Amino acid sequence: MKNSIVKTKSYAFAVEIVKLYKYLKGQNEYDIARQLLRSGTSIGANVEEATGGESRKDFIHKMALAAKETREAHYWLRLLKDSDMLPDSFVHLLQDGDEIIRITAAIVKTSQLNSNRNLRADMDESELAV
Repeated sequence: MKNSIVKTKSYAFAVEIVKLYKYLKGQNEYDIARQLLRSGTSIGANVEEATGGESRKDFIHKMALAAKETREAHYWLRLLKDSDMLPDSFVHLLQDGDEIIRITAAIVKTSQLNSNRNLRADMDESELAV
């Protein structure tokens, strides 16, 4: 997962969130700005942690957290947009967030399926040994 799409996209998303945070602070929108900064930048951090996960279970957990944080950031972005507080230059973050949600959700689902298959295969081998 060295040059993965999810790492690249989540990092680029975080950079844009930091820029939006600076803009919102300038507009005295501190509360929403902090919430968005926290959730929007933790996505990439969780993806990075997942790649260094101690186990498959840890990897899945960290990727699921990344998906969860993306959904939260997306909520704040929708709120800003619907409140006419999201500048047009940042509207693309809604689509970017949707894309990251789909990617992380697919990674989690695939990893869980593969983990379950491996678990069943291990169980079948142990039953054969008996």
